[in-house]
Amino acid sequence: MPYSAHVDRFVEQRLPPASQQPAYHFDLPGLQFPERLNCATELLDQAVASGWGDRPCLHAPGLTWTYADLLAQANRIARVLLHDMGLVPGNRVLLRAPNNPMLVASWFAVMKAGGIAVATMPLLRAKELRQMIAKGEVSHALCDMRLSDDLRAAAAEPDGAALQQIRYFNTAPGGAPEQSLEAAMARQSDTFTNVDTAADDTCILAFTSGTTGVPKGTMHFHRDVMAICACWPPHVLRAEASDVFIGSPPLAFTFGLGGLVLFPMSVGASTVLLEKASPRDLLDGVKQYGATVLFTAPTSYRVLAADAAVLRETKLRKCVSAGEALPGATRLLWREVTGIELIDGIGATEMLHIFISADEAHARPGATGKAIPGYVACVTDDEGKPLPPGKVGKLAVKGPTGCRYLADERQTTYVKNGWNMTGDAYMLDDDGFFHYQSRTDDMIVSAGYNIAAPEVEDARPPNPKVAECGVIGVADDARGQIVKAFVVLRPGHYASPELVRELQDFVKQTVAPYKYPREIEFCAKLPRTETGKLQRFRLHAASPHAPK
Repeated sequence: MPYSAHVDRFVEQRLPPASQQPAYHFDLPGLQFPERLNCATELLDQAVASGWGDRPCLHAPGLTWTYADLLAQANRIARVLLHDMGLVPGNRVLLRAPNNPMLVASWFAVMKAGGIAVATMPLLRAKELRQMIAKGEVSHALCDMRLSDDLRAAAAEPDGAALQQIRYFNTAPGGAPEQSLEAAMARQSDTFTNVDTAADDTCILAFTSGTTGVPKGTMHFHRDVMAICACWPPHVLRAEASDVFIGSPPLAFTFGLGGLVLFPMSVGASTVLLEKASPRDLLDGVKQYGATVLFTAPTSYRVLAADAAVLRETKLRKCVSAGEALPGATRLLWREVTGIELIDGIGATEMLHIFISADEAHARPGATGKAIPGYVACVTDDEGKPLPPGKVGKLAVKGPTGCRYLADERQTTYVKNGWNMTGDAYMLDDDGFFHYQSRTDDMIVSAGYNIAAPEVEDARPPNPKVAECGVIGVADDARGQIVKAFVVLRPGHYASPELVRELQDFVKQTVAPYKYPREIEFCAKLPRTETGKLQRFRLHAASPHAPK
């Protein structure tokens, strides 16, 4: 049996069998990993040991932590996890906070203690948290007190009962001292001996919405964390230790974890953590902290372009777009107003981070880029056969990372014949550049957020006025796509602006607010097959704004 430091084997016992996993490639010199590897040791402890301790690492309003500061905080939290909360290696730890230094310290603490981090989007509600807790049998949580209400509500329900140990940080003075993480940290030493984890011990359980509305837990190893640091950053981004990163994606989104924590720390750089990251917040942050590298979605770039004169006076030199498809017009606009060529990229929670991209020198209008070093990609037909240039088909990817769903039958849909099938339709051109066409499933990508249509449908209220509803994504200039709901009313009830607001408000209170339907169309009936399956393609055809 291969070595593992995990005492709790829950996750390992629910890995897909080898026959259902993708083929992995470790061709690059930087992908030759030892049997035992802890990503916290590599990214944090070694940084301090190598002389980076005094370098700035994390910036936030009112504070800056050096690498040594972050190490001390993470060590104290790891001790709390071990000694106060009874964590054993392999336990799952839910992390809940906006982007702030304590969230980063908590993440590294989980890595150090041999746990598995289950980071959650700040906007998720109790229902969504319960699903994650139940599916992952999550036993521990570290939570920002400001986000405690939904977590408490989730833990109080039967399907949240696995969650037994919770500590809160950023607590008000005198508030719940027995559950205060900071109070517990104050009693601990700032030294910690990291658990000697295996390179293929799971360290991240990242949940992503499925097209069925049931979240999928994706498992990533310590080696996966280091693999993504060895592929895209040195070959495409090429950041330096003097760079200051900033961005909008939540750290619970693997795009945010990589772009705002892992990648800057892999080169000894620093990052700005903003709890709110609207385009205006990003602009202010770029100016205040002298940020040089920006990570955000096309939606934000389009808004920021209006402040071109201000941006040209900043230190910004590299801009990365991901989270949704980058329109060619947005790329052109950004280059015209700032002089900076956007670095585009496509990644997936299942793959952990970006696998197709192009640096500034090789950017091409309308193209995402090429498979980055360490990965291979192709476009296939429905049978999995590679298609020639100019033909639209399904994107297939292989590399050092890949899809491992937690006990989920959808594994065989995502992985076929050793390839990761991302659910994106692409076309390859004669020069080997990949051009995005559309999603091949029912996923809605709005302002960088993945939204499953059935999840929104299930969030409708038990309203006597509503008989049924169907949800699709429709094109939107500002957000890429927005959620649109088609609602069938019960006899005797009628459409009104008041009812639209009522339905929208209910969805906002039931699931993450970014999932609510920004458009609602009332109709007599929904198109269905003879077996009752909703025909979303007919809803798309009926919507004048639907993407083709």
